Amino acid sequence: MSSVNWLEEVLKRKDEFISDLQGLLRIKSVLDEENAKEDAPLGQGIKDALQYMLDLGEKDGFSSKNVGNLAGHLEMGEGKELVGILGHVDVVPEGDGWSVEPYGAEVKDGKIYARGSSDDKGPTIAAYYGMKIVKDLGLPLSKRVRLIIGTDEESNWRCVDHYFQQEEMPTTGFVPDADFPIIFAEKGISDYDIVQPARDGQAIGKYELVSFQSGRRYNMVPDYAEAHLKMDEMNTAEVQNYLAYLNEIKLEGDAKFVDSELVLTLIGKSAHGAEPRNGNNAGIFMAEYLKTLELDNTGKEYVETVAGFYEKSRGEVFGIAYEDDDSGELTINVGVMNFSKDEGGRIGLNMRYPVTFDIDEGKRKIEATLAEKGLRLENFTDSKPTYVKKDDPLIKTLQKVYEEQTGEKAELLAIGGGTYSRALDKGVAFGAMFPGREDVMHQKDEYAIVEDLFKASAIYAQAIYELAK
Repeated sequence: MSSVNWLEEVLKRKDEFISDLQGLLRIKSVLDEENAKEDAPLGQGIKDALQYMLDLGEKDGFSSKNVGNLAGHLEMGEGKELVGILGHVDVVPEGDGWSVEPYGAEVKDGKIYARGSSDDKGPTIAAYYGMKIVKDLGLPLSKRVRLIIGTDEESNWRCVDHYFQQEEMPTTGFVPDADFPIIFAEKGISDYDIVQPARDGQAIGKYELVSFQSGRRYNMVPDYAEAHLKMDEMNTAEVQNYLAYLNEIKLEGDAKFVDSELVLTLIGKSAHGAEPRNGNNAGIFMAEYLKTLELDNTGKEYVETVAGFYEKSRGEVFGIAYEDDDSGELTINVGVMNFSKDEGGRIGLNMRYPVTFDIDEGKRKIEATLAEKGLRLENFTDSKPTYVKKDDPLIKTLQKVYEEQTGEKAELLAIGGGTYSRALDKGVAFGAMFPGREDVMHQKDEYAIVEDLFKASAIYAQAIYELAK
């Protein structure tokens, strides 16, 4: 069926494609455990987004299944073997500073703006339309094809954990949640906390750090930080000093007296935690300023620990800097920072490590470094690296499709991001961001280029056919 013009088939359906995508983008599917219910374990918005996709699939004639309101799938075809496509409909919090409505799904100048437009609702709809086109054309398949819809990719992956306890593992598959051409290797991902216990009987400095807060997620560079200081007396000079610091680092923020406290705020730049250098970490910049003040010992210890990561995102802090040829450098993102004078401090880190890195030895070095400073390591999690051999039939098929659709060489990539491909026995990340495009995932004014989504959908349609024919 090489005679099929896949892009032409997508463009025949472009109005319907955009309408279906807008419907999904307008659902605020952010994790909401505070309001979770038995039938909405991750919150109502996430449940609504999952149900939206299942309803869409049923309308278009796919068989559907809801798996515990944590995941679901849409399926077509027949056969023993199963081709899996894993997308997700949950999104990270929208954050601050948008110039458009974060869930408005506005199309402007060839772009569709919304949280999730590029990560991962846009690509998921592109893959869905790839399946739909193969189905609409009635092309003969010897395998089943299943779009698996996750709902907790941005947090703890409870969706795929639950799903694969209940459902079969695909024979092979791909994930439309990263970059084109093909990502054959993904770094390991480890989250962990540095814990500073509350200290009794500490000497008080000129300033007492009452509280410090920055960051919502381990895998996001924080774009906001706030610190509360108690002072011997209202010192307006300190306000001017802080504003001068903001001017020096070219970031925004404020300093003002609220009751008996000086409240400092700082606005940084959010980015995906896989590459901390793409953002401006508000918490670290705040700590850099606070460490210059005469703080009480407990507060001083905390801010110096945070500030220790200033311009050090490669494991240098723990003596574990490492890189390999296939997957690049180890990175550490300081994602969540919380301190109170009564409870002590906590720093949540997100580490991406190369496929050849010894994580057990790395953990030992982290623990030893912290122990020297009277700090603890807690809540250590580890998602192992994943890769598919370069000569695997899955890789060869996707390379062929990408090159035929784009006329460009399908280079193999390795990333620090973690996609659902690591939930598969054999799978790779395949799009949907094309080379040279700006990465706006997890950032304010997130968008997807409409023509790119159409092009990705054509690639997915051919890939689905080639893998399942």
